[in-house]
Amino acid sequence: MISIPELVVLAAAGYRATQLAVHDTILDAARARVFEWHSRKTDSPVRTAAVTLITCPYCMGWWISGALLATWLLVTGQFGKAPLVVHGIEWFAVAGTAVLANRVDDTLGEVGNR
Repeated sequence: MISIPELVVLAAAGYRATQLAVHDTILDAARARVFEWHSRKTDSPVRTAAVTLITCPYCMGWWISGALLATWLLVTGQFGKAPLVVHGIEWFAVAGTAVLANRVDDTLGEVGNR
């Protein structure tokens, strides 16, 4: 099982990676290509799901947090040391903490724009 400091670091990384994937300008061209691809066939469930994924910080954050956690567990040799259900709970913890950081960031941004 991951420790509290590991949870905090993974959540911070998940928050930042989610911001990069969903909002940062460095990926604007990639997101524009997905939007353009979707616009050619808007009734496609797969294309609509792809657009939803890249525009939703909660959706993208869930998968990014899972990827970061899995990578961390595999690299540190912790993956086989706990039952899969424990890693599932860790995934919820990492993603939830990252989402909390995102909500705080959104709230502070709204307060600053008033």
